Amino acid sequence: MSNTDFVLAVEDLTVSFDGFKAVDNLTFYIDKNELRVVIGPNGAGKTTVLDLICGKTKSTSGSIKFMNKELTKLSEHEIVRAGVGRKFQTPSIYENLSVYQNLEVSYPKGRGVWGSLLFKRTEVVRSQVMKIAAEIMLSDFLEMEAALLSHGQKQWLEIGMLLMQDPELLMLDEPVAGMSAKERDQTADLLNRICQNRAVIVIEHDMEFVKKIAHKVTVLHQGKILAEGPMDKVQADEKVIEVYLGH
Repeated sequence: MSNTDFVLAVEDLTVSFDGFKAVDNLTFYIDKNELRVVIGPNGAGKTTVLDLICGKTKSTSGSIKFMNKELTKLSEHEIVRAGVGRKFQTPSIYENLSVYQNLEVSYPKGRGVWGSLLFKRTEVVRSQVMKIAAEIMLSDFLEMEAALLSHGQKQWLEIGMLLMQDPELLMLDEPVAGMSAKERDQTADLLNRICQNRAVIVIEHDMEFVKKIAHKVTVLHQGKILAEGPMDKVQADEKVIEVYLGH
């Protein structure tokens, strides 16, 4: 399989902080419509990998190709424009705006020729807001101030804000941390829906949740891949058991 077939091709990726290799010669590939979960003990390099893909951290060496475009040369802003969306651990929503307004302001500015024809653009944005609100289970909360949402709903809103930009690759860092059991199940359903037309990478600690969503699991340990494959195969892997129980 040539790189061209992958949404994301990470090859020989290394980043050193003062001689410490946080990510060490990492190679992995993400397919179209794949939901990949990255797990591993604290300090394994999971968040650093997302930082490298979205351009927040620059690699020491190696290549990150997204839809065949080399990302290591681009700024964070250019990477977002290329179609990569990233959600951090703490939600960054506009607490004093309504759910509707949060989604509306996330629509990419000046896309296409309709920028000047305001009415046309407003209709396009409005229908996109309605579509995304339904997807993130917030259709009944459009007028509510975002500050009043539950913790889980705030996380969904932030995912919705990313979906407004229609990214080809969506990266989520511990999306269910602090959620109720019901919200975790609903989030699993949400992620299973949104990977139907984009690739999704999730970093997660909650193994029950991982089982509900992962197509394939990558286990990181000390910046390297320890194991990769379906959840049941990875869970039975001696090296993985040792790393997790050893912590």
